[in-house]
Amino acid sequence: MSRVTLGLVQSKAYPTKEESLRKHVALIKKAAKSEAQIICLQELFLTEYFCKGEDVDRFDLAERIPGPTTDVLCPLAKELGVVVIASLFEKRGPGLYHNTTAVIDADGSFLGKYRKHHIPEDPGFNEKFYFTPGDGGYKVWDTKFGRIGVLICWDQWYPEAARLMALAGAQILFYPTAIGWLKSEKKALGKAQHCAWETVQRGHAVANGCFVAAVNRVGTEDETEFWGQTFVANPYGEIVDKASASREEVRIVPVDLQAVEDFRRIWPFFRDRRIDTYAPLTQRYLD
Repeated sequence: MSRVTLGLVQSKAYPTKEESLRKHVALIKKAAKSEAQIICLQELFLTEYFCKGEDVDRFDLAERIPGPTTDVLCPLAKELGVVVIASLFEKRGPGLYHNTTAVIDADGSFLGKYRKHHIPEDPGFNEKFYFTPGDGGYKVWDTKFGRIGVLICWDQWYPEAARLMALAGAQILFYPTAIGWLKSEKKALGKAQHCAWETVQRGHAVANGCFVAAVNRVGTEDETEFWGQTFVANPYGEIVDKASASREEVRIVPVDLQAVEDFRRIWPFFRDRRIDTYAPLTQRYLD
């Protein structure tokens, strides 16, 4: 299959997990009705972004994967004939939690999960308190509609992660995201911060000759204003679709996967990689 239609769900937080699941089921159905074939939700779509501080009660929001949410989404994916990418708070074991994305194929089968590897710790983004770094590697999945890779938010700043997924054959990289401005910083740094976020991901698309889809949330939660602006970049790094900064939206974005092969033939970055020179990349720092 060459032409694939993406459905990117840019949404806000809802008061409860139950309400959020109902709302997002409706948004998934809306995307499918508009002929989306791969539907991606934002990071931690079931809850508010609870990492704005350290609160042990927030661990109660976590669930097993597979578990109650995938028990709803797997039959839904089968009913609609769509791939679903759903980011959740995972309880792996006693005192062990991950920021995890479930990948469900169009026949309703649970293909697997990706656990976020890079965990930030910044004002308003206290993720190290909640999440153990992923240890399952950088997986890609063959879905009905293409070979995809999934990374999560802070992962999007690391070219190594994007490269490994592209080398495993990913044609589209999805980044479920929850990123925004702190009100105290927006005036001085907001424009530059957003520019950096968008630019680095466009660079991943170019360097790896693939499509990149970043799916962010919207709305203001405490001191954080999530900046939305969900987008898709093609292998040239061009933004082919972009959402607003403030509205809930379902973006329907057709992409032609033949463009991935065409780009890689004339920009043969994989061919020209000097893998014999990259060993120092596994070191923390070159003293």
